[in-house]
Amino acid sequence: MQKKRVSICAIAALFSTGVFAQDEEAARYDRALAAGYKAQFICSGLWNGGKALADIKADELTGIYDRIADIVPALTEEVDETARQVSVRFADDAPPRMAVWNHKTGCTAMPIGLDPAAGRTPVLPREFSDDRPWPMGDQNAVAPEPSRSAALTTAAERAFESKTYGGKTSAVMVIRDGQIQAEKYKPGHDLHTAQRTWSVAKSLAGTLIGHSVQQEMVDIHAPAKIAEWQDAGDPRAALTIDQLMRMSSGLISDTAGNRTDPVYMGGASVSQRATSWPLLYRPGTRFRYANNDILLSVLATQAQYPEHQNSDGKALSAKHGFDPYGFFQNLGMTRTYAETDWQGHYILSSQVWTTARDLGRLGILYLNNGTWNGEQLLPENWREYVSAPSGPQPQEGKFGYGATFWLMNQSDGIPKDTFAGFGNRGQYLVIIPSLDMVIVRRGYDSSENRFDIEAFTRDIVAAVPS
Repeated sequence: MQKKRVSICAIAALFSTGVFAQDEEAARYDRALAAGYKAQFICSGLWNGGKALADIKADELTGIYDRIADIVPALTEEVDETARQVSVRFADDAPPRMAVWNHKTGCTAMPIGLDPAAGRTPVLPREFSDDRPWPMGDQNAVAPEPSRSAALTTAAERAFESKTYGGKTSAVMVIRDGQIQAEKYKPGHDLHTAQRTWSVAKSLAGTLIGHSVQQEMVDIHAPAKIAEWQDAGDPRAALTIDQLMRMSSGLISDTAGNRTDPVYMGGASVSQRATSWPLLYRPGTRFRYANNDILLSVLATQAQYPEHQNSDGKALSAKHGFDPYGFFQNLGMTRTYAETDWQGHYILSSQVWTTARDLGRLGILYLNNGTWNGEQLLPENWREYVSAPSGPQPQEGKFGYGATFWLMNQSDGIPKDTFAGFGNRGQYLVIIPSLDMVIVRRGYDSSENRFDIEAFTRDIVAAVPS
């Protein structure tokens, strides 16, 4: 009997030790994620957003994921203004989490232990075009007083009334007939303050893919050439960029929706993480909102460029490369930063920083059917493509889905051709071609206090002069 009692005690001790070790490891990982999140947001907020550190902590580092919400404030950051990098230590026996800035792609989160010099480029200034006429610059952007509607201005400014629409608004803007009809910012923000777009980045991804189609560099209906899927017999090799853009890949992942913690906070690369998931449904048959689909669509598009050569066998010139920075500069979106992982893959499911005016410029591009300054940057039918519900649709919620854009075609009081980019924490870009109108709303909402974009859009439409 004594031997039996010892055996049971030993097993219990081993079990409890194992559970403790797992709990300790999980807690350490959460601290590493929290440190990565804090380093990334401080880095981006300072040098992409042009914000003060105190404002970043008040706006960007509150109302965040429950998993890390209580850890982030307890971690201490070190900001190196000269090198433009942020370090946040999460454990005494490990290197700190680090984020490093560059003038083209903003801040890059480093894996634990990677020498930050590996991701650092010379600290160069950004080129802005503020003194050019709108929409390339900011001169004469606001419509003259006589052509502005008092009712429209009043309706737009009500976005800041939390009791009316909810949320915590930081910026609102209404563009009609190419000019700004209403514009307002919260204290501490102005026309040059950039915020993270969150999932409005998906609509930016769809735009950049459209530009690649216009350049004849990619076929969205052909199999996506994901290197990790090219083994003989891999059924994922047949997936198309179109299916990925429409959230109908059929792929499964550990979390549904828009959580991609290892990439967003953990320092993992897109190719390491997004390519690893198997099929659960036949592609093209089921809508499942997922960051991975957009990450993969951009990865596949980005991979097409090195394969293209001129007829003489020489590589195409640099202007034909997958270049979000150059594309945004050509649109006057000079304060828009599309960030990458440490391997150079764009995180265009969420990780873009931009201003309200830059989002307005993107909306104007769509109102103009992809034409900018006389140049066709998107295929002429791209607006129809991204706003067509030709894939499987969401089974819940008020809105349909096109290709990287949400559809507001079933909302009473809103024109049927309305489509939009939606992002976490209340980021919205609403495009209404029939009214020649763009609505931009930025915010710092929480999951408990969300902005009602449908009601706000309806009220803006109602205020349009007849």
